[in-house]
Amino acid sequence: MQDAGTERSAVVSARPKLTAALMEQTGLDEGILTTLVHRFYAKVRADAVLGPIFDARISDWGPHLDRMVAFWSSVALMTGRYHGAPLPAHAGLPIDWTHFEHWLALFEETAHETCTADGAAHVIIRAERIAYSLHAAIEVVAAQAKA
Repeated sequence: MQDAGTERSAVVSARPKLTAALMEQTGLDEGILTTLVHRFYAKVRADAVLGPIFDARISDWGPHLDRMVAFWSSVALMTGRYHGAPLPAHAGLPIDWTHFEHWLALFEETAHETCTADGAAHVIIRAERIAYSLHAAIEVVAAQAKA
């Protein structure tokens, strides 16, 4: 196991100075984000509301978790590790705002359990923005499908 200093210096980022500054400000690093993602999705999978939605669509959780760690690395630390398009994966799901609220509550709980106070605040703000954006986009797609 690496010590925090070694782990922090090993982060691969397209914007290393920005990433280093964010890590310093928030206390986040790849290890913490990996723990956050894995704990969060363990809760999601066990959740009576969200679990069936995810289980119906994800059969191999390893690659999904790796993709989500890269996503949160990009979102929280500006590393540029994630290359994907979240909207197509979420458009057409049988979800509404109550699902996003539930997702956010589980995420917030896990962030507080996993991250420093500053790190939790940092990822929670970003999770809220993502939820609002995805929800709005899903609503537009649904409206277009009905038209």
